[in-house]
Amino acid sequence: MEFIPAELLAYCESHTSEEDDLLKHITRETHAKVLMPRMLSGKLQGKLLELFTKMLNPQVILEIGTYTGYSGICMARGLGEKGKLITLDINDELEPMVRGFFERSGLSTKIDYRLGNALETIPQLEGNFDMVFIDADKFNYINYYNLVVDRVNTGGIILADNVLWSGKILVEPGKKTDKDTQALLDYNQMVQNDPRVENILLPIRDGIMMARKL
Repeated sequence: MEFIPAELLAYCESHTSEEDDLLKHITRETHAKVLMPRMLSGKLQGKLLELFTKMLNPQVILEIGTYTGYSGICMARGLGEKGKLITLDINDELEPMVRGFFERSGLSTKIDYRLGNALETIPQLEGNFDMVFIDADKFNYINYYNLVVDRVNTGGIILADNVLWSGKILVEPGKKTDKDTQALLDYNQMVQNDPRVENILLPIRDGIMMARKL
């Protein structure tokens, strides 16, 4: 997932606002107790999500893929007084840990944490979204996008994580890809060709595709 030299990454992190004690605690607990801790957003991406939220000032954010709550807390911190984050995840084993983190953040009244299959939950949600963060199973990225794009308000953004997939998206001609890599290749191309949005692929951490609704 690292595309720049470790020294440059360390320099970037040293010139990014510090994590507070809660975010550091979530990072430690995730690495100690949860499988695949590399899925954690981390300092650079977390601050980016917080600043995006503060700049956009959304009323409603939809997060698809809560994991251990780091990214959700970062976005919730950027919300205005009446803002709300709806965050969806399918892993009920992490629920006690995640709810505990949300309570400690002091933002639980702004966070609507729901468990279940997002493909089934999203159509049941009321209203539109100002910001969407997709960070769940890669195979369904296109399905998630199709469920939300027409419900994103004009000027709103859809962010999708891991779209560079540790560089696996650079496929040699004639070489077969695994299903997740192919799903991300298809997602990136679909967004690139979608006339409803303008987009940029940011080479931050494992790649973030940002699409702004026209």
